[in-house]
Amino acid sequence: MEKRRFGRTNHMSTLAVFGAVALGQLDQPQADQTIEKVIEAGINHIDIAPSYGQAEARLGPWMPKIRDDFFLGCKTTQRSKQGALDEFHQSLGRLQVDHFDLYQLHAVTTMEDLDQCTQSGGALEGVIEMREKGLTRFIGITGHGMQAPRVFIEALSRFDFDSVLFPIYPALFGDETYRTDALELLDRCEKKDVGVMVIKSVAKKPWGDQEKRYHTWYEPFEDEESIRENVNFALSYPLTHICTPGDYRLLDKVFKACEHFEPMDSDTQHAVINKNKDLSLIF
Repeated sequence: MEKRRFGRTNHMSTLAVFGAVALGQLDQPQADQTIEKVIEAGINHIDIAPSYGQAEARLGPWMPKIRDDFFLGCKTTQRSKQGALDEFHQSLGRLQVDHFDLYQLHAVTTMEDLDQCTQSGGALEGVIEMREKGLTRFIGITGHGMQAPRVFIEALSRFDFDSVLFPIYPALFGDETYRTDALELLDRCEKKDVGVMVIKSVAKKPWGDQEKRYHTWYEPFEDEESIRENVNFALSYPLTHICTPGDYRLLDKVFKACEHFEPMDSDTQHAVINKNKDLSLIF
């Protein structure tokens, strides 16, 4: 699988980053099979969080054996310095590691969230302290929803984050305001050498009242052609890496799409946006 430089971290991350949320609802034998599949696919970057069900507990037994083979990113939803410090150390313990490569302020979806994280005594202070102690090398920020790009543009003006994570999928880019803000954010990231991860790349629409067939909190595309098209769409922005969706049953198709990635030109991207414009957005 192709690798891209993950911003100023200088890590050459695979196009697919393993979204370990896919482990969150699995028992250990299922998780073991999934992790083996990730290793077999040559993935070298993991994204995980304590809010992802049992994911840390499932991945933990593996990490002493594979730690050197992966760029490991974790997250906190805590907004206070002490809360972030506590969650940081809990994650280290569950994952059986002594440091992270990347630690991220998680689910920062509004300016109010950003204010809480960056104020005096906020979570950012705790993460900076952990970086000063050598317990994380880099600091990032993640979020979702319609405000995410605009919030992150402001975040990058307040602190020199090393990475961002936010949604890109065709229906979402049909919203002109979101697309404009997202493209501005990507431009800022390029100029500041910030790594970019994309979530929801294979999102189709909200589940609504229908039965949820996957552990994802949106209905994903299931057929290989649509998954390939959506992955090509998101990866055609040259800074991006795909965070794989939150269900292990989709991994093979997403890995295959990343392995056979073909860049889309702007005309094709606009055609894909128009094809998906009537799908409801996922927040």
